Amino acid sequence: MSRVLVIDDEPGLRQSLGLLLGDAGYEIVAEGDGQAGLTRALAEPFDLVLCDVRMPRLSGIEFLRAYRDRGGSALVIMMSAYGGEDAALAAMKAGAYDYIPKPFRPDEVVLTLRKAEERERLRRDVAGLRAQLDRGPEARALVAESPAMRTALDLVARVAEHKTTVLITGESGTGKEVIANAIHRASPRSEAAFIAVNCAAIPDNLLESELFGHVRGAFTGATADKGGLFEQAAGGTLLLDEIGELPLGLQAKLLRVLQEGEIRRVGDTKTRRVDVRILAATAKDLGAEVQAGKFREDLYYRLNVVTVHLPRLSERPADIVPLARHFTARLARRMGRELRCSAEAEAWLAQQAWPGNVRELEHAIERAAVLSGHDVLRAEDFHTAAGDRPPAATAPVTVTLKHATEEAERRVIVAAIAAVGGNRRAAAQRLGVSLRTLFYKLQQYGLE
Repeated sequence: MSRVLVIDDEPGLRQSLGLLLGDAGYEIVAEGDGQAGLTRALAEPFDLVLCDVRMPRLSGIEFLRAYRDRGGSALVIMMSAYGGEDAALAAMKAGAYDYIPKPFRPDEVVLTLRKAEERERLRRDVAGLRAQLDRGPEARALVAESPAMRTALDLVARVAEHKTTVLITGESGTGKEVIANAIHRASPRSEAAFIAVNCAAIPDNLLESELFGHVRGAFTGATADKGGLFEQAAGGTLLLDEIGELPLGLQAKLLRVLQEGEIRRVGDTKTRRVDVRILAATAKDLGAEVQAGKFREDLYYRLNVVTVHLPRLSERPADIVPLARHFTARLARRMGRELRCSAEAEAWLAQQAWPGNVRELEHAIERAAVLSGHDVLRAEDFHTAAGDRPPAATAPVTVTLKHATEEAERRVIVAAIAAVGGNRRAAAQRLGVSLRTLFYKLQQYGLE
């Protein structure tokens, strides 16, 4: 049960919020002025603080600054009937999580608190996930500077602890196996095996035996009983990569495994229980494959319980340079030498389309590091993806893609605010973002 501190000088509001939030499952503590609220907030643990802006002894903004300066960590949501957007912006700058204008609807307060709790939980989950993935030499590249990848990692953090089947989609090279490995390593099964099999890389006549095993004499060459990958992954996780390439006959058998938790070795008459978490990955549109009769609809819905979609690298340009730095640092450790990309090289990398996605970027950096004699990789040390032409032949890079994207976003925000006569709430609605997101962007671009 989350503990909420309500700080407001109106007794009626304190009472009504206490009843409302108590009914919603919160433990409520209330104080009638900012100084008393500060003393209470620093003395006891709270998950959330609902604080009025205008109060005697210590205003809400003064409370917030003092609370943060003295190490207070609860999420603070400000309330006020005065000041409108200027008050909201001041609260955000002082460190408030959100702002609710008075009067407000009861459901608005509860929804705001629920969203704050969910955001904080996801923040902790993702931080924990990253901490786990950073341990040991097997740590893999999980760069999430872009909103799309942050969304994907948020979902990974949420599904990791459950046995839920996850379908990971995205083009070749976007990192589907990396994400599957991340789900496994952040799960309760992390000490058991993680096994990945590419369904497209094994001939159809061998795939069933590879997955489910066989008994002696099941076919020519089967000289002994052999367990399949499902048995080898017992207690752990099995990734079926390129699941869209699985033959229809095996799709029916896989469906039975998912439904019954049992497998049957080729040539055997008895079934065996298996405790395996199934992850599936594909670069195909399985929905379209179902419509074309190439993939079973019932299996599709069984696999598609939760979908994690990985966008193309060209759709997440904010991740290109951080990924390049990660791969360069990893190569430097492996090669035992100083190695980094120059600013010009990073700018050039950020300008490329990378049709082969993250895998192509990684290979390009490794090729440049191996073939060049430089510790600082230059733009001309890289070759373009098409035709191996040196980038020196292209026009000089003067503006990074990140800078160009931010400038375009800044102009759109300015135009939206101007179009609604300066009303930031209306501008946020026009832009399709929350007021809090708009305030963050205004601060980011120095527009407040």
